[in-house]
Amino acid sequence: MSADFLPGASRPETLAVHSPQPEIQGSRPLGVPLHQGHVFAFETADAMAEAFHSTDTFLYSRMGNPTVRALETAVARLEGGTAALSYASGMGAINGVLLGLLATGGHVVAQRCLYGGTYALLQDLAARWGVEVTYVSGTDADEVRAALRPETRLLYLETIANPTTRVSDLPALIAAAHEAGVPAAVDNTFASPLLCRPIEYGADIVVHSATKYLAGHADVLGGIAVFKDEEPYHRIRHYAVEQGATTDPFAAWLTLRGLQTLPLRIERQCANAAELAARLGGHPAVAAVRHPALAGHPDHEVAARLLPRGGGGVVSFDLAGGREAGRTFVEGVRLASLSASLGDVKTLVMHPASTSHRQLDAAALEAAGIGPGTVRVSVGIEHVEDLWTDLEQALEKAL
Repeated sequence: MSADFLPGASRPETLAVHSPQPEIQGSRPLGVPLHQGHVFAFETADAMAEAFHSTDTFLYSRMGNPTVRALETAVARLEGGTAALSYASGMGAINGVLLGLLATGGHVVAQRCLYGGTYALLQDLAARWGVEVTYVSGTDADEVRAALRPETRLLYLETIANPTTRVSDLPALIAAAHEAGVPAAVDNTFASPLLCRPIEYGADIVVHSATKYLAGHADVLGGIAVFKDEEPYHRIRHYAVEQGATTDPFAAWLTLRGLQTLPLRIERQCANAAELAARLGGHPAVAAVRHPALAGHPDHEVAARLLPRGGGGVVSFDLAGGREAGRTFVEGVRLASLSASLGDVKTLVMHPASTSHRQLDAAALEAAGIGPGTVRVSVGIEHVEDLWTDLEQALEKAL
């Protein structure tokens, strides 16, 4: 693929629409072709042998595929990275990064409020591999400095925490890690590269569940890791090839199609989420509401610096009636859907304590800021008045 496929274009809104294309003599397709085949043939034995050591020649789809490579190139450009690796799921990407970087005796400093699957993986690494983990708030650089050790191998953060919407002070926290020579990985799923590009704030690796905002239509399972530099890319790529958590080419093709509307979707979802958050705060069934656009959000100032285009499409709130009220609410919506995912064009609701963060015990849930009545709403692109009508009627049931 041509390295200068779009001369002069650097803004995410443009790069999302114009994906890199394979070079075809005399013309070019407007859509990325789907190369579903998993195996490629060669004219000579030497050429095939060389392909085993090359990232440029396609040999076997576990090691690389033209459609998958187009997705990797597209997301790397969106995030401002050097290269990317695509995986079969978001957890595949997170596993690929953590398992590719860590070994027995290593130490990780991680944000306290993390996606439940990430938390469970870190707990497993601690129990089976002897990888120690120190959890920090994600808001205090001195806290990170105090947590760092000579054996620390990684600082792991989320741009917008799942599901509490806390916003990490990426520049300060990453700088503290870099002072000690420790790389930083950031899960940017909730923000997408349209709202924040963590590499611009020093991140070494950025991960996404491509299932969510990047694809955006509830029809793809995928993940991706973007690298600031070549060295960790090649190190983790070697592990990823052996791990085998490979993206299906059709999933990559669907994700590339979804990327083209990402700027429009994100803009609408952010606007809808901010409006709903403001209205939720005034409802008697709601004890607290969290969205970075709200002036009362604990990280509102940080969000204003790092997320100037919007606070994201996720709103979380605590129902005064606790767990039972949460159950009543999520079962009471009619337009929104009770679903485990997020980032879809449709609005989705869930109860984190019993679903996405079920791996956390009561103490860990409390430390992460997730209560028994916490509800997460992934806001879609529907008309905001229709969404409010639906949420309001469900809230009335939860009173």
